[in-house]
Amino acid sequence: QVQLVESGGGLVQAGGSLRLSCAASGCTFSSYAMGWFRQAPGKEREFVAVIGWSGRRTYYADSVKGRFTISRDNAKNTVYLQMNSLKPEDTADYYCAADANWDFSPSRYPSDYDYWGQGTQVTVSS
Repeated sequence: QVQLVESGGGLVQAGGSLRLSCAASGCTFSSYAMGWFRQAPGKEREFVAVIGWSGRRTYYADSVKGRFTISRDNAKNTVYLQMNSLKPEDTADYYCAADANWDFSPSRYPSDYDYWGQGTQVTVSS
């Protein structure tokens, strides 16, 4: 049973930084592309970033490009999302997800992913 557990969310002022972590268990972590999504109240879940198996290939949503960085440590079965220059519009629940059938594409849709974490809340105050 694949389990994904996010951590690192919290309250931060605009312009600040947070690093989210997602620890995976019950799977061969290095076989999965890993993505981050977010969902604000009343809005649909939206793609944030994805990283391929080895970490060499990454894709970002335009809204976070240049501010967020996705990375992974396969030895620790963990994927990270470093978020800098945070804005109030970044406020959302953030979810990590695992794609077992990654085909090197950006994997921007929730339906591309097989497993999801429970989410961690990020609130950015103005």
